[in-house]
Amino acid sequence: MSSLAYFLAKDTVDHFNTIVKPLVYLSMFYFFNNPRSSVGDNYIVLICLVYCVTGIAYALAILFEPGPAQLWSVLLPVVLTLIATSTNDNKIVESISELCYTRWALEAFVVSNAQRYKGVWLITRCGSLMENGYNIKHFPRCLIFLTLTGILSRCAAFFCMVTFQKK
Repeated sequence: MSSLAYFLAKDTVDHFNTIVKPLVYLSMFYFFNNPRSSVGDNYIVLICLVYCVTGIAYALAILFEPGPAQLWSVLLPVVLTLIATSTNDNKIVESISELCYTRWALEAFVVSNAQRYKGVWLITRCGSLMENGYNIKHFPRCLIFLTLTGILSRCAAFFCMVTFQKK
């Protein structure tokens, strides 16, 4: 069987999970919380985020043995979130934070929530966005970056699968 066909088949079957997992999460999230952002906005962000992280998980699963791959799958988002939310004025950390998928996801969630602020809350919205360095017009850009990260990580995973002869 062709390696590409095998990889694409496994990836295509996994798209069911990419669509269902955000729905399950949102059904519980909206039960306990009442955010300003719409279900549709949150669902789109979560689909892009799940697509991104599953691509990264493919690469980690191919590169490492099962134990270290699971460890990397847990530690990588934690470390990237710490970097993305760092308030340090270090230019290197700030540059790395601009490349973190966790920052793009967080910005997309914050912006989708901030778009619903009205009246006197606009000042709060502007302050919150400015404090974190977010822009209300970057919502589509964040989704595109998350999706591109998912595509690129899948390409890297396929390359590693072919190079290291793993299934």
